[in-house]
Amino acid sequence: MLESLPLESWRGPYDQGLKARAVSALENGAVLFFPNLPFALLEPEKQFLDASVSDGQAKNISLDHTTGKMQASSLTGEKAGALAAMMERFGSQAASLVHELLPYRNVERARTSFRPVQVKGRHYSKISDDRLLHIDAFPSRPMQGRRILRFFANVAPSSPRHWHVGQPFEDFARAFLPRVGPHLPGKSWLYGKLGVTRGRRSLYDELMLSLHDAGKLDENFQNNSPHQAVTFPPGCSWLVFTDQVLHAALGGEFALEQTFHLDITEMAEPSLAPVKVLERLSGKTLV
Repeated sequence: MLESLPLESWRGPYDQGLKARAVSALENGAVLFFPNLPFALLEPEKQFLDASVSDGQAKNISLDHTTGKMQASSLTGEKAGALAAMMERFGSQAASLVHELLPYRNVERARTSFRPVQVKGRHYSKISDDRLLHIDAFPSRPMQGRRILRFFANVAPSSPRHWHVGQPFEDFARAFLPRVGPHLPGKSWLYGKLGVTRGRRSLYDELMLSLHDAGKLDENFQNNSPHQAVTFPPGCSWLVFTDQVLHAALGGEFALEQTFHLDITEMAEPSLAPVKVLERLSGKTLV
């Protein structure tokens, strides 16, 4: 479940054996753990290690690197610009590492997020509660079978970040597929037409959302399914396909995260992608 790699630099070149080990572990559902790869804050940036930089309305502060627009921060003016610059620096470094460590050539860099608020003590509906084991699926952004790859760094001065990592995706899907109700004809078309989603959801997107919700709502699964506790200490980083790896964030504050999207044709082993696993299990073409 956890593959520890001895990276100490955000830029390559990296050893070919290490690169092969990284992509194999990642695509087979492991979390790549970089215990010696901190994202070092500049001295002026340490002022952002304060929960009050969030506006309290969203779980995370997000940055669109294509426009420079930052959302969900309470900061304004120069301080807002400095926070956005810190997030952009992190996102750029994460993108460089992914490009040089992995064989994926066409990777879309999506939003960068800063998570300054302590996970413990927050209150959400079960569907929105990331302290419950889940796979990632986007309600408003159809992925059409594309992968969700996320890079994290714990920038907290002293507090670790606590996760649970669950059973293999195929085991989870095999158990929950029979519980998923039929897809309502026309729903995906209507949501796309009304602008609820950015484009039309595929059957894959509908199925992933149903599996996400079913897993979170099943108390027996949450309490008794196989899982491993993982601790990410301050000054470390990690990388994971969150559409494949069941995960729950139980505690921690001050984490940075960069999301990437890629087509399964970029993968060394496309058959390991969730869309291919679900097509095999369901006997249906999903995209």
